[in-house]
Amino acid sequence: MLSNDKSLQLSKRALRKIPGGVNSPVRAWSAVGGTPIFVDSAFGARLVDADGNAFIDYVGSYGPAILGHAHPQVVAAIAEQARKGLGYGATTELEIQLAEKLGAAIASAEKVRLVSSGTEAAMTAIRIARAATGRSAIIKFDGCYHGHSDGLLVRAGSGGMTLAIPNSAGVPQPLAAMTSVARFNSLESVEGCFEANPGSVAAVIIEPVAANMGVVVPMPGFLKELAATARRHGAMLICDEVITGFRLCYGSIAESYGITPDLLVLGKVIGGGMPIGAVAGRADLLDLLAPAGPVYQAGTLSGSPLSVRAGLETLSLLSQPGTYERLEAMGARLAHGLTDALVRSDKSGCVNRVGSLVTLFLGVNNVSDADDARRGDSEAFAAYFHQMLQRGIYLPPSQFEAMFVSLAHSEADIDQTVEAAREALAAA
Repeated sequence: MLSNDKSLQLSKRALRKIPGGVNSPVRAWSAVGGTPIFVDSAFGARLVDADGNAFIDYVGSYGPAILGHAHPQVVAAIAEQARKGLGYGATTELEIQLAEKLGAAIASAEKVRLVSSGTEAAMTAIRIARAATGRSAIIKFDGCYHGHSDGLLVRAGSGGMTLAIPNSAGVPQPLAAMTSVARFNSLESVEGCFEANPGSVAAVIIEPVAANMGVVVPMPGFLKELAATARRHGAMLICDEVITGFRLCYGSIAESYGITPDLLVLGKVIGGGMPIGAVAGRADLLDLLAPAGPVYQAGTLSGSPLSVRAGLETLSLLSQPGTYERLEAMGARLAHGLTDALVRSDKSGCVNRVGSLVTLFLGVNNVSDADDARRGDSEAFAAYFHQMLQRGIYLPPSQFEAMFVSLAHSEADIDQTVEAAREALAAA
């Protein structure tokens, strides 16, 4: 059994001063039970908790640790920048360099506004779409998460699904009513949302590869048809690539699927592990933002030099030949191994994967939307999670999350994880 005395003590301290003992709900382990570990350090593909237990990590800060934790070149870049000052409240050349690098990698990113989080980026994209169209309604997808701004906390994924909260208290009903919810991979449900809101939909926002209800893959042609549907109804298409941007390919996975969004939301990887977000897209739309236009958006820490410098270093490393081929190979090795472990255990379940994003669903043999995901066996997953933890594997503490494979994971790490999964599934 793992020692967790220090984590127990820290959890009690945290509960006295921090709501729920955490600063983001999924960290509370509500879906799996038990006392969450408190991380002391991380390097490469491993993290160490306050009790000294070491784990192969598949959370990876929920995406940005694509190079592995504390990559020496990224750490050195941040340290060099910190010696020049942590922030200035003024513009730097670094911000221009990052905008140029994003624009060079993503055809639709004609202009870029840097912000401090994915939530802020999605909120800004919707504000732009409403200003550009003169419309108020939004269509999102059940199980997709776009941050915790008021209008998007309707049937959101990840934390909301884990805690069985379809909406959030504190969100005014008239504001929530402006958001219609479609079913992922269902064009019919999208058309139904448009028909229910004729001439009033400003934008459709979607994760092109869903990763907040577990990994859910778009069906062939779905994204192209969605883009055409939005265009036919005069609505903007916003692709939320906070997780998928620069993780599944060097640039936008939406563009790899053959679509050109009007607006694109980025985060995670482009900050190299530091807080950042970005909204990018057509120049005429981005020029609606103040001070160029009438749409107000601001942020004292937007374009933080530490975050931008970390992002520039990360993107430079990701642009090297063979990067995404390795991530694909490691992701495939993990998915094949987990599928084999399921078969050996004779338990029902399935493995969904795109590139280095992987989810093992238990109790359901196919997942193509949020309803399928919710039919999974959360109790079985909780038992599996704790069995894996005892074997030195740290998974996202919810069935509605993706595992993140990094460049730091070795074949030996993957094979150790698969062997642990075989034992865990047999024991759970």
